[in-house]
Amino acid sequence: MGSEVWDESTAASYDADVSDLSTPEAVGPAVDLLAHLADGRAALEFAIGTGRVAIPLHQRGIPVTGLELSQPMINVLHTKVTANEIPVIQGDMATTVVPGEFSLVYLVFNTISNLRTQTEQVECFRNAARHLSDAGRFVIELWVPPLRSMPPGQNAVPFDVSDGHLGFDTYDVVTQECASHHYTRQPDGTIRYSVGHFRYVWPSELDLMAHIAGLELEHRYADWDTSPFTADSTKHISVYRKTAQ
Repeated sequence: MGSEVWDESTAASYDADVSDLSTPEAVGPAVDLLAHLADGRAALEFAIGTGRVAIPLHQRGIPVTGLELSQPMINVLHTKVTANEIPVIQGDMATTVVPGEFSLVYLVFNTISNLRTQTEQVECFRNAARHLSDAGRFVIELWVPPLRSMPPGQNAVPFDVSDGHLGFDTYDVVTQECASHHYTRQPDGTIRYSVGHFRYVWPSELDLMAHIAGLELEHRYADWDTSPFTADSTKHISVYRKTAQ
């Protein structure tokens, strides 16, 4: 299968679509933790997008390089900062090698699920590991699949029901395929429909992928504020550390 490539139209509306996640209050805790883990050294963001996290991290003095599959997303990023400030390599996060060595590789906002096979997700971990310096860290932000919310016979879970937007996920528990459906009200009153396709991953499955790649779980938090991860957590921030070879 492979990742869906985001086109010019999607890239043009992306910042508006995630504006609630781009405020200093929303992105600040992520930047705080990532800056702490980078400790002043170089960081690499897989699927850097339009720079929601990378730009404020760069402004904190962390040298950031990006890897991004979508050229339109890169183009939007480079309207905000120059390519010298945040260089970006176009390519996929499972196989593309970026020049240099990094103390931190990070992948936020559920994006590992854009890789829609288990094999690709394992290769993403291996690719992260090959970019890391000794004892470097790979950080993933990912939602916990809310399958407990589905009674027998149901395959959909709503995540936003508001005047301007209806969003729900559909799950196939056999293949671990997931589709996120969005019905968004436009300024002229019409409804725009979009859908994204993903492969959901359990925390324990990620840990095995990390082990295969020579990484080990160092911390797992419920959110960027490092609050404890529990059985009721809806997402997790997992910090993996490169083990001695």
